[in-house]
Amino acid sequence: MKTVAAILGSLFGILVLTWIFQGNDFFLYKIFAPRQEAVRRQVFETSRAFNQGMVQELQNMQFEYLKQKDLEAKSALADVILHRAAGYNMEDPMLIRLTHTTEAIGELKWRKCMS
Repeated sequence: MKTVAAILGSLFGILVLTWIFQGNDFFLYKIFAPRQEAVRRQVFETSRAFNQGMVQELQNMQFEYLKQKDLEAKSALADVILHRAAGYNMEDPMLIRLTHTTEAIGELKWRKCMS
């Protein structure tokens, strides 16, 4: 009887230790994963590929806006352009070099405020 109790106690102890170690990994992940992901996103947003892609996308949308004749479509495009530009660092050196893009976005903001 003592042997069975010792075996069950040992198994229970092993299960408890396993749960503690696995739980510890989970809790450490829960603490450090958001910080690690935030750093990863910050690095991505400062990367050359992200900045070039964002500038190219804003320029393409600006070109589509200028081509558009329909006022409703222009208004919708302006909303999309302003929404995309709102989440982007407008002080980025790559965008500043393209002053016509920053001026166009500023003009769209002004028009939205006035309407």
